[in-house]
Order: sequence, then structure tokens, then C-alpha cells
Amino acid sequence: MVVCRRARDRAGLDALGLAYIARSRCGGGRLSASLDPALARKERELRITFLLPSGAPRPTGGYKVVYEYANALAARGHAVTVVHSAYMPAEGIGRGRALRSQLLGFPLKGLVGAWRPDRWFRVDPRVRLSWIPSLKSWLVPDGDAIFATWWQTAETLAAWPARKGRKFYLVQHLETWGGPEARVMATWRLPLTKIVISRWLEDIGRELGEHCHYVPNGLDFQAFGIDNDPAGRPPGSVAMLYHPQPWKGSQDGLEALQLARRELPNLRVELFGATAAPPGLPDWIAYHQNLPQPALRAVYNRAAIFVGPSWTEGWGLPPCEAMMCGCALACTDIDGHREFARHADTALMSPPRDPVALARNIIRLATDDDLRARLAARGHEFVQQFTWQRAADALERVVTDAVRTAPVG
Repeated sequence: MVVCRRARDRAGLDALGLAYIARSRCGGGRLSASLDPALARKERELRITFLLPSGAPRPTGGYKVVYEYANALAARGHAVTVVHSAYMPAEGIGRGRALRSQLLGFPLKGLVGAWRPDRWFRVDPRVRLSWIPSLKSWLVPDGDAIFATWWQTAETLAAWPARKGRKFYLVQHLETWGGPEARVMATWRLPLTKIVISRWLEDIGRELGEHCHYVPNGLDFQAFGIDNDPAGRPPGSVAMLYHPQPWKGSQDGLEALQLARRELPNLRVELFGATAAPPGLPDWIAYHQNLPQPALRAVYNRAAIFVGPSWTEGWGLPPCEAMMCGCALACTDIDGHREFARHADTALMSPPRDPVALARNIIRLATDDDLRARLAARGHEFVQQFTWQRAADALERVVTDAVRTAPVG
């Protein structure tokens, strides 16, 4: 028990950081801060924690958003910790097997760093990354603000003591695809300050009688941009994300590409994804697994057209990245695409689960140079508004206001 307490104390001190220790030791801090601008600035600094339900060895859009916020907040002087849990309870008969598998792998992954996002995302060294066996409050640092980022992390966080910080829920999707609908929807009613990334998620909160802060995602304009003139790209060059989750619509996208190639014999496709290639790909479709960011940028810059076939999205990051790189977008008409896609203005849109309609739009873009150029230019212009500076400003404002008004004790 003594060893356990010492370990907890040591972990807690490490998580709080030197700035917090200095602030805690400063007697008469309020008076000193009023006289010293540096101390006043430190008093405005917050200890912010994000809870992720797993490690991040492969590219994941939702995790990328969290890391972007962590970087931005750390750059503003906040003490940021991103906690990764090795185990989250699985549903159904595989629960025990999942627990054994994840916990047995915990020490090895921790030793070799296999849980870290280093291969696909650069986390600011000022951000503390933490790897813990499961989401237990005593393994997570106390702080001023703490974020759930997934429905199960919201369930867990709601029961934690107030010393962990003001509780927030960063909602990036309607996650009924990842758990029992009743439990997922119940997390929307938990006493957490909710931040949503898209208007359609804000609408869901409103229907449930819950106030949500709308903070649209940002985009990394250093990581993605136009290197090759879109006008010089082969008209039949296409890029698409492949994902095995059915709601990502990858099978619809592949079917649409097969249909389009009947009329476009020069169609060439580059698929990319985090998993192994789907079986039976024809030789005119290349597949790239776990691309680092510079290589993904190159894929986008070789493509004249990007295909987004999802049935649902919280916010479609890959289509936005492709638009940043000068691709014309053919995508499904879903809520998560409407944040940036406007039919015949910034994209050609078709109903989800309709490969024939999607194929028609691919053919239109490949055969109409003026339309393709206009949509690519307009889409590229439209997404310029989504900066991480703007997103981080908004999120920081929500957090700061909530922490300042939180009851003491």
C-alpha cells in the first residue's frame, strides 16, 4: 500500500508539472500576480487533460483532432496531458478476451512506445502523453479541465471527483455505431460541458434539450496544400480513403469506381488506409497503408478527384485535406460533409449508399475540365476558413469561461 501511494504521488506530481508546483508554493499568489505580469500569466494557465480510449499507433481522425488541440493549448502556455487507456470494456462475449489481450500487451506496448502516434503525428514535446492500463481516476492527474472524447470515456468521467477538473465532452460523432444506442445517447445527458464539431451534432443536442458549444474543426495548412497544379493532373486520377467500418462506405466507393471505369478506361485510383488492403483489388487501384503525412499529401496532389463515400461522418477530415491539396470532391450528401460540401459549388454530392449516383459524379468530374477546375478552386477557397488558430481560440474560450465560473470545492 505504501509503494502504491508513493507511485500515485509521483505520478500526480509529474502530471501537474513544474509550473503548477511553483504556483502552489507561491504564498500570497493573488497579490504577487497583481504586481507581476509573469505570475498573472501563469495564473491564467490551466491544467488540461484529454482522455482517449486507446493507444494511437495508426492514423485516426478523431485522435488527430485531440492532438491538434493539445498542441495548440500547450503552445498557449497551458499544461496539457493526453491520457491513453490500454483497456476499455468491450461489449458482448469478447469482453474477457479483450481485457486479457489488452492488459497483457500493456507493459510491452509501454516499453517500446507502440501506443504512441509518433509515426503519423508530431505531438508538441510540451504535451505530456500518458499510457495507463485503464481509466481509473487515481491514474489521471488532477487539473482544471478534463475532456471525455468518446462515449465510454464520458460515462467514466462523469463519476470522477471534482478535483480532476471541470468536465467537458468533445463530441465528434453520434457514436451509436460503437456501442449500445441507449447508453451512447445517455452520455449526451451527463453533467458535462459539451463541445460539438458540427452543426448536425449541435442539432442533436438541441433535440435532447442539451446546450452544446459549436466549435468546428481546424485544418493544418502547413501539412496540406497544393504542390502540383490541379490543371496538370490527369483527369482520371482519383484518391479515396479505405476503411473496413461499413458506415465509411468504402465498398460503395469501390463499386462506384468500378462502374466509372467502364466509361473511363484511363481511370487510376490510389487508396489509402490504416488497415491491410482489401482483397481482390484490380491493377489500376494502388493501395497505401499507414502513410506518413508527407506521403499522404503527395497522394492528394497526384489526384484530380477525391471520393468521399461515407454513410455518416462527424466531420469528414480526409475530404477537407484533399480539397486543401486541390482535388475536386465527389462525396455523399450527409450531415458531416455539409460542413464544407455544397452541391455544384464546392463538390458534387450524391445520396449515401448509392454507388451508381456516386459513379455518375466521378464521371462528370473526370470528363468536364471546367467543372472540375471550378469545384476544385472553390472547394480550396472554402476550407481556408477552418484554421486551428480559430478552433483553438473558440475551444480555449469555452474552457476558460467554464473553469472561471465553476463552483469552488
